[in-house]
Amino acid sequence: MGHLGRTAAAIALIAVLVVPAVASSMSGPVAPVASVTPSASLAAAPPAAATPQATLAPTPAPSFAQGFTNPPRRPPQLVFGEAASRGVTTGARPGLLPGSVNRTTMALSATYDVKASLNFGTRAFKASTTIQLRNDSGGPIDRLELNTIATRLGGMKLGAVTSAGKPVSATVHDQTIHVPLGGILGAGQSVTVTVAYSATLRSSTTGSNWLFTRANGIADVHRWIPWVSRDVPFDRPNHGDPFITPTSPHVKVAITTDRTLVIASTGDPVAKSGLTTTFEATNVRDFAFTAAPDYRSTSTKVGAITVRVYYRPGFPASSVKSYAVHAIRAYQPLVGAYPYATYDLAQTAGGYGMESPGLTWIPTGAGSLDYLVHHETGHQWFYGIVGSDQVYEPFTDEALTDFLARYVLSDRRASRCATARLDLSIYRYSTSCYYEDIYIQGGNFLDDVRKSMGTTNFFRALRDYVAANRYKLAATKTLLDTLDHHTTLNLVPRYHPRFPRLY
Repeated sequence: MGHLGRTAAAIALIAVLVVPAVASSMSGPVAPVASVTPSASLAAAPPAAATPQATLAPTPAPSFAQGFTNPPRRPPQLVFGEAASRGVTTGARPGLLPGSVNRTTMALSATYDVKASLNFGTRAFKASTTIQLRNDSGGPIDRLELNTIATRLGGMKLGAVTSAGKPVSATVHDQTIHVPLGGILGAGQSVTVTVAYSATLRSSTTGSNWLFTRANGIADVHRWIPWVSRDVPFDRPNHGDPFITPTSPHVKVAITTDRTLVIASTGDPVAKSGLTTTFEATNVRDFAFTAAPDYRSTSTKVGAITVRVYYRPGFPASSVKSYAVHAIRAYQPLVGAYPYATYDLAQTAGGYGMESPGLTWIPTGAGSLDYLVHHETGHQWFYGIVGSDQVYEPFTDEALTDFLARYVLSDRRASRCATARLDLSIYRYSTSCYYEDIYIQGGNFLDDVRKSMGTTNFFRALRDYVAANRYKLAATKTLLDTLDHHTTLNLVPRYHPRFPRLY
C-alpha cells in the first residue's frame, strides 16, 4: 500500500519473476498523518510507548523458483518458467488440449477488456471482463487464479464465466476466483476467458471498505478487475497490501454511469459516448478509479508529464499538485524516468493514501500531505515499474518507497517499535508495529546502506534495479543483491540479522 496513516486520523537463485511486456507496462496505502516532523505520529503510528510486538513464528517463504502452483489454497508460489525470460514462444498452436494437470501460473501475458456499470445512487456495480491470455510459463496449466476485492467487500455475485467460448464452473475462495480452463493450455498457447459479476459498493470508509465504496460524495473502486494473481488471504492484522499482480500490456475499460460523473482513473480517456467513458492503459498492474459529480481538476506540466489533481471544494488541491511536481522532479534523476504521460491524484472518500499506476488516491482530511504525496508517488516506481510480492515481501516496495520519500524530504526518524525482522509477510506484523517495522525500520536500513556504500553507488544500483526489472516482479533478494553488487563492501553480514530467511 501506500498506507501511511488513517484519514480519520532463489532461495539461492536471484529469481526475477517476469511478466513479458508485450507491445506494452503503485503497493499499498499510505495513511495520512498528523504532521511531517520527525517526532510526529506517521501513518497510524503507535503511541510513544507502543505495545511490544508479539513473538512471530517463521513466515512460510514464497517460492521464487521455476515451476508451477499446484492445488490452490496452499502457501503461494510465484511460478515463472524459463520461457518467461524469453518472451513470446513462436510456432505454438493456440487453444486447449484435452486433459488436466492441476497447475496454474502468473507467467501469463494477459490483456483485459472490461465493461463496467456504476449506479452512483444505489451503489450497484457490475463488470464483465474479457481476458486474452498467452501462457509464457514454459509448461502446461489448466486453471487460473484471479483476484478481485469485490468478492470480499462487494458481496459479489459471480455471473457467467467462460473459457474458449464455453461455460466453465468457476468457484470463489476468499478474494480469488478459481477458473478452470476446461483443458490444458500448453506453453505458448492462448485462450480467451470471460468473467462477469455484480456487486454493491460499501457506504462507509471503515476497515477496508474505503477500497470499494461510495461515501462522502465520492466513489472509490480499487482492485475490482478479476486480475491474474494467486490465492492469498485478504484479511490481515494491519494495513498491508494483500495483493500481487503481474503487469498487463494493455487494459481497456468502458465505464457507464447512471448520471454525469467526473472520473479519475488509471490510464487515459480515449472515448466518450453519453454516460459511457472509455479508458486505455498500457503496462499496468491494476486499474483503479474514483468518481464524483462535482470533481474539479487542476493540472500542470513536469516536462512532458501532465500532473493533474481531481478534487472537491475545500480540498487542498494546489498543495497536492505542488508536492507531486516536486516528487517527480526529485525522483527521476535518482531512480529513472516516470513511465506514463499523465500522473493523476484524486481526492477520495477516506481511508488511506493508495497508489495505482498513474493514479494516486489522497483521502479527504489527510494530514502530512507533503510526506503522503511523496510516499505514494514513489510507488509509481516501486510497485508500479518494478513489481514485487506485496503479500509475502512487503519490504520490497514499502521500505524502498518510504526511504525514497524521506530521503528527498530530509525527514528520517527513529522507529517506535523494537528492532524486528524485515523478511516477514504482512500477516506476521502486529497492527501497532507494521508501519514502524516495515516502513520506518526498513527505510532506515536502506538509508544506512546508502551511507555505507555511498550515495552515488546506491542510486546507480537502484537505477540498474529498475532498468533490469522493468514491468517484472522482483524478489527482495534481487533488490538487496543488486545493492551488494554495486559496492566493494560485503553487505551480506548486515543483511543476515534482518533477513534471516534470505541470508
